[in-house]
Amino acid sequence: MGKTTTAINLGTALAAIGEPTLVIDIDPQGNASTGLGVSRAARKVTTYDVMMGEAELADAIVPTRIPLLSLVPATVDLSGAELELIGQPRRNFILKDALAEYSVHGSTHFSYVLIDCPPSLTLLTVNAMAAADAVMVPLQCEFFALEGLSQLLKTIDLVRVNLNPSLEIQGIVLTMFDKRNKLSDQVAADVRQNMGEKVYSTIIPRNVRISEAPSHGVPALVYDLRCPGSQAYIKLAGELIQRERTRPAA
Repeated sequence: MGKTTTAINLGTALAAIGEPTLVIDIDPQGNASTGLGVSRAARKVTTYDVMMGEAELADAIVPTRIPLLSLVPATVDLSGAELELIGQPRRNFILKDALAEYSVHGSTHFSYVLIDCPPSLTLLTVNAMAAADAVMVPLQCEFFALEGLSQLLKTIDLVRVNLNPSLEIQGIVLTMFDKRNKLSDQVAADVRQNMGEKVYSTIIPRNVRISEAPSHGVPALVYDLRCPGSQAYIKLAGELIQRERTRPAA
């Protein structure tokens, strides 16, 4: 659904306009870590260590090449975390507790914390939702994405009822939009009709430069600032900041 691409480029855009931002990679694939240029060899302390209680969140935070943008990296070790945590009494709140501890004792204040989740519903995803104030949903402008959105909304409702009463949908971002494809227009229209103001005005276009950037270990905004995709993420960051300023819980 473009979640990792959105996490790293939105994080970069927020940092670029002066907002200290932390990206937490909680996906065992570690794509956000790779996309921000942190090699596997450099991932000494990771999200896995934090989830296992072997390290504080502060120990896992590393700088990226983007000023004001930091990262908690992930490795494939996270794939076994669910089984290892199954007996923990607060297994759904490990990330929330780690963030709470950091907010008290951390040396750096972050304006925004973005959590890049796994693509499926796992204990890691539940931890992210239990810790978050809100969920941003990147939605590809393709037919099956609408079905996935419906299931995600049900999951968010379940988490809100059982784990995090304050969780809300921060916004839905339409991604991979192809103006030459009528289906993209139809999906966008359907989502706006059903979700109303929750859908961001900014649309992320299908853009080859965005696809190329991760192979170079940099966000699209660094790889090609002028490309339409990068410009869209800058607009999205501005729109997100405006929403957060008017959100009661912000």
